[in-house]
Amino acid sequence: MGRVIRAQRKGAGGIFKAHTTKRKGKAKFRPLDYAEKCGYIRGVVKSITHDPGRGAPLVKVQFRNLYKFKKTIGTFLASEGMYIGQLIYCGKKAKMMIGNILPLSVIPEGSICCNVEAREGDRGKLARTSGNHVTIVNQVNEKKTRIRLPSGTKKIVSSKCRGMIGLIAGGNRTDKPLLKAGRAYFKFKSKRNCWPVVRGVAMNPVEHPHGGGNHQHIGHSSTVRRDAPPGRKVGLIGARRTGRLRGGKKNLQELNNEINF
Repeated sequence: MGRVIRAQRKGAGGIFKAHTTKRKGKAKFRPLDYAEKCGYIRGVVKSITHDPGRGAPLVKVQFRNLYKFKKTIGTFLASEGMYIGQLIYCGKKAKMMIGNILPLSVIPEGSICCNVEAREGDRGKLARTSGNHVTIVNQVNEKKTRIRLPSGTKKIVSSKCRGMIGLIAGGNRTDKPLLKAGRAYFKFKSKRNCWPVVRGVAMNPVEHPHGGGNHQHIGHSSTVRRDAPPGRKVGLIGARRTGRLRGGKKNLQELNNEINF
């Protein structure tokens, strides 16, 4: 019997849990209320901060509490072009400006937005990483909107779902190479224990299904069935096809250019 492989050990947590101690909190929209459904509410950007383990910056936005004499602070993902002191408007009657939060029903076709809700009131689920955005393809009817996700796939969501105008700040972050192991070490230190990654073919047979042999090779097909036992389930799991993806990408790029311009 072989050892418990890395993929099995990751499932239970332990040393593989995310490092969340110094993070700034969840980044999400205001709870959906009457002010946003029927009008708008104004907030002021108080600070732009870095969140450890996250590529995109966060903004702290101050709102007046509608029911008590106090102010509330919301933590949002920063849209590219936001600045300290900027006025943010959230609601159905807000204007189409960078950083404002509107329902998809009032956003024109071809516009880009970020941190879009997948369901009404879930406070932002789609296009949340640095440089990403969602494109409004068209309004299917009064209740449904078709959007294009960063992956290129299309999705139909409720027109009452909200989105922030613009794209997430911190784009082109991955264009600069890490160059050395030290930078990769500190990058993943703030995220979780997932670096460095030892290849399965570099291990012994007791430690991995791909290990062993006089040369580093798998020795059999890397595809594995979906219902394989945990110690065997490594490689291309339940793959419908393997190899390079050929064709289709060029046509998708042309379609994106037509919508953007």
